[in-house]
Amino acid sequence: MADGARDADTEKKDQPTEQEGAGTPAKAEPEAEAKPKRTRAKAEPKAEEKPKAKAGSKPKAESKAKAEKKADAEEPKAEDKPKAADKPAPAARSRRRRERETGEPVTVRAQARYVRTSARKARLIADHVRGKDVAEARALLQFSPRAVAEDWRKLLESAIANAEHNHDLVGDDLRVLNATADEGPTLKRFRPRAHGRATRIRKRTSHLTITLTPKEN
Repeated sequence: MADGARDADTEKKDQPTEQEGAGTPAKAEPEAEAKPKRTRAKAEPKAEEKPKAKAGSKPKAESKAKAEKKADAEEPKAEDKPKAADKPAPAARSRRRRERETGEPVTVRAQARYVRTSARKARLIADHVRGKDVAEARALLQFSPRAVAEDWRKLLESAIANAEHNHDLVGDDLRVLNATADEGPTLKRFRPRAHGRATRIRKRTSHLTITLTPKEN
């Protein structure tokens, strides 16, 4: 009986080993089948992407060639460009000719706007300069003690430059035909005072105008 039991135990032990041996090849087969599927799925998009990149590059090259042709066609040739001699005379030259033909007196005007001074103070200097020649007006403005005289001096130099550049006149041969000072907008400010009050501060501005003409006129 003991020998029979031992034989049965040995048979039972041998049975799982056979099943394990038979089961191992079954597991290996799906793994072997899954590997080529993964490799194929990775290889397929790469093969598709390459022809797309090549096909997309051709239209870009064609569009560049078309743009270059259009640019060449739009550029005017050297023969078609207008010459410097064909340009019309500037407006300043036509004005000078009209003044010479009609015989009207030549006047040159310059204006300074929003000068930070009151019109009354500016008129005090304008009265001294009006009717004087350029050399005398320069001397009066240079040695005047009033601060607004510096603004008048700059305006006088601007009018002289306009006469020399736009009308072909000599600066020393001019005289001050007219000089006016008009009121500009007033800036309103406030100053605190006693008992919670406030007083208004009026900062005046003015527009200065000067007109020059040749001494002959």
